[in-house]
Amino acid sequence: MIEAEKSRDRQRTSMSFGWNCMAVVMEGTIATVSGNMANGFFDMCPNMSSSLTRLVSSLVLLLFSSMAVCSAFLSEIQTQQYFTANNDSPVLPDSHRLLATTCPEMDSKNGSECSKKVAEALQIRCALTLFDANFFNDTKVPEIEKGAKEFNIPILRANRKLVASVNGGLDNPSPLIFNPEWSKEQSQGKASRFNYPSNLGIRRPKNEEDIAFMSVLELAELIKTKQITSQELTGIFLKRLKRYNPVLEAVVTYTEDLAYKQAKQADKLLSEGVYLGPLHGIPYGLKDIISVPHYKTTWGSTSFKNQVLNIEAWVYKRLKSAGAVLVAKLVSGSLAYDDIWFGGRTRNPWNIEEFSTGSSAGPAACTSAGMVPFAIGSETAGSITYPAARCGVTALRPTFGTVGRTGVMSISESLDKLGPFCRYAMDCAVILDAIRGKDPDDYSSRDIFFDDPFSVDITKLTVGYLEDADKEVVHVLESRGVKVVSFKLNYTVNSVQGILNFTMDVDMLAHFDEWQRSGKGDDYEAQDQWPLELRRARIVSAVDYVQAQRARGRLIREVKGSFTVDAFIGNATDWERVCMGNLVGMPVIVVPTGFKNISNPPPDGTHRRTTLNTGIYAPPNHDHIALALAMAYQSVTDHHKQRPPVDDLGPNDTIPNPPTVAIPPRLLHI
Repeated sequence: MIEAEKSRDRQRTSMSFGWNCMAVVMEGTIATVSGNMANGFFDMCPNMSSSLTRLVSSLVLLLFSSMAVCSAFLSEIQTQQYFTANNDSPVLPDSHRLLATTCPEMDSKNGSECSKKVAEALQIRCALTLFDANFFNDTKVPEIEKGAKEFNIPILRANRKLVASVNGGLDNPSPLIFNPEWSKEQSQGKASRFNYPSNLGIRRPKNEEDIAFMSVLELAELIKTKQITSQELTGIFLKRLKRYNPVLEAVVTYTEDLAYKQAKQADKLLSEGVYLGPLHGIPYGLKDIISVPHYKTTWGSTSFKNQVLNIEAWVYKRLKSAGAVLVAKLVSGSLAYDDIWFGGRTRNPWNIEEFSTGSSAGPAACTSAGMVPFAIGSETAGSITYPAARCGVTALRPTFGTVGRTGVMSISESLDKLGPFCRYAMDCAVILDAIRGKDPDDYSSRDIFFDDPFSVDITKLTVGYLEDADKEVVHVLESRGVKVVSFKLNYTVNSVQGILNFTMDVDMLAHFDEWQRSGKGDDYEAQDQWPLELRRARIVSAVDYVQAQRARGRLIREVKGSFTVDAFIGNATDWERVCMGNLVGMPVIVVPTGFKNISNPPPDGTHRRTTLNTGIYAPPNHDHIALALAMAYQSVTDHHKQRPPVDDLGPNDTIPNPPTVAIPPRLLHI
């Protein structure tokens, strides 16, 4: 009986509040609305006489006033009908009870002021519904307003002044650190470097096209044996970048002067007998959220397209010390969201009617088309896996914390990861080895003690395969001596996608608070992307953000308990799995597994193809296992060696303009 009575009370309060919220908000804002409407008429109708405009504005005012009175009246009727139907005793509606508690001794003199207070209190109640927090009684609502104005807002403004005046999250990182480590034991000592294959017996191909599609290790041998110079190689890739970029829209800035300077230095060192390793003199590209001094770092955004950050990103320092040669800053989707940027939209080399998807659009497209031997991209929620899968390249999303992020635009400090785009899994291992390690200015980065992927005995591994795994990969690995078993990763957390959205969007807004407040979001390239998500993020409470992180912790514990194999194979672009993997911090390598015909091909055929792929997942800190399995698969297949038909679409194939292939936007998943 008590619970039933409480339920009826909640229903009465909710019903009465709903009507009164509408009425009071309308009453409280009527003057502003009518005034704005009147001004709007003046703006829209400059030739209309002032008397006519005033008449129309007056009618608008009368209309809204009538609506407010009707809403209040309907509120009372609705309440009385409920009481009659339920044989219940009348209870003062919220507006009356608020009036009683806010203005206990009201007279005609202070009546207007009291009405204003009631309206404000009910507006606060309306706002609290957006936070799922409309459970405070009438006495506490004014206390909330008073506390917010006197205590919270001054602190909020002081903190913003201290750390939020500059966008991008490059400075003032949070001291709250996410560590995906599953083992309680801390490794001691220094991580050792991988032992790469050498003396491959490679000879220089006769044409530049064949050179462009060689692996990093093959190119390294050409340079080491002086069959080609770094300056020659740099020229080949700069030529290809300039040739294909007008079609693919994948390059933001050519770093030509810097490239030839670095290539010349690499050649000089080699002539002096100094060889820095397999990246010595190898050209590459960086996603344009990674800062390089004296060159624009645009973050793909109209708001920042002229921005120059004289910061050496940690990953750039690592590659420079390894002797690599930066030839271009490659497209990032605007503020690292999808493939739309201020200069256009990046296309998929395998089917240039399609777009590349994912914000690491430039690194994926350029690697796929042989415009660079490798590139560095980033992922917060799918920006490595999606474009790698679409463009048919091999790419590694490493364990969270493997690669330092100093000098890189930040979305979420507990989700952002940098990783390599390559055509060969062994190249991903080479690049990872060069860029991993503790970044002193990135609190989340760590020295992770990977085993050497080139030395892993895969016959001692047990690998699970999910229902959506590419069965060819399963059969190939089984033929190589791997124990393969049917597998399912189980967890009870049913809000994984929502947890990722809360985490990513709130963190992003913290790094771009000024951008939103100053209205720069109005110039954003796709209004249904960050602008929409960050407006929603503005009303995620701190309490609910922390609850999301607690739910994330539960997810991690459950995934750890269910991960009973050494690795598993499954779809690399399943959205639930993308969210789960990023929240947990686990590595995955995307591997090309074949091709199929495009949908709706032209009548006379086409060389364009849709790429097939799979993901090989490993526990955090076990990237070497995923790499070893991918290398084993690629050692007996050649899908990763195929070249996209950018030059040869087919005898009668032309690309419709605009494209007929619709790429759906990323959806919000709960």
